Amino acid sequence: MTRVDLLSLLREGELTVEGRLVVASNLTLIGQVRHGDQAVRCVYKPIRGEQPLWDFPDGTLAAREVAAYEVSDATGWHLVPPTALRADGPFGPGMCQAWMEQPASGPEWVDVVAPGAAVEGWLPILRAVDGGGDPVVLVHADDPGLRRLALFDTVVNNTDRKGGHVLAGDRGVAPALAEIVGVDHGVCFNVEPKLRTVLWGWAGEPITVAEREALESLRALLDGSLGGRLGTLLDDDEVAATADRVDALLTRGTMPSPEGRMPVPWPVF
Repeated sequence: MTRVDLLSLLREGELTVEGRLVVASNLTLIGQVRHGDQAVRCVYKPIRGEQPLWDFPDGTLAAREVAAYEVSDATGWHLVPPTALRADGPFGPGMCQAWMEQPASGPEWVDVVAPGAAVEGWLPILRAVDGGGDPVVLVHADDPGLRRLALFDTVVNNTDRKGGHVLAGDRGVAPALAEIVGVDHGVCFNVEPKLRTVLWGWAGEPITVAEREALESLRALLDGSLGGRLGTLLDDDEVAATADRVDALLTRGTMPSPEGRMPVPWPVF
């Protein structure tokens, strides 16, 4: 199935709800969209099921999920599963995203380990204590795909990159997807700096040549076609703030560094 076909299916196919993810803070439903002989499993988040937040306007989270997909698609990083806005559904309008089936024993990219247990290829983020009072260290893999996701989160100002929001891309559904993808982008694109993530392992490192080229291409698109699409999903000042964040990355030339206390989401998974 092509990217365009999949987006059309998510947007316009007949949506059937099969269950609910009860751990999600907003109403998150699992189902299937179908049209003729085409069908795909999906995540459906109706706007009416969004919980009010003090720092984001009510009823905007679904559009922010789609905006994150648009940025991911425009960069060619393909870090967000295909995502579309539906005008209708069993519980009204909302976001519909291709479901990412996970391998039974897939890789782990974020973990909590005992002090001294981290091995080569893992980056420590912070020290803490677990529920039993024992010291632990939050770590994540030193993986180029994960680094790309960290850079993407900086661009979209992701306030909630938990370890559980990092998944394996299901290329059976969308062949162009990256090996590592991110989900749950409803609390992105705030105009205020709010980056909260578990992916701080590259803080302060120089941006690579390839990363700079991708950011420069993205910046040009924000002044053109991508900016127009984002303008239908976000406020104008939020689109402008996205361009400003790209400018800041290019000017600084380094991956972001936490300011003051390490800003990680809670819970971290």
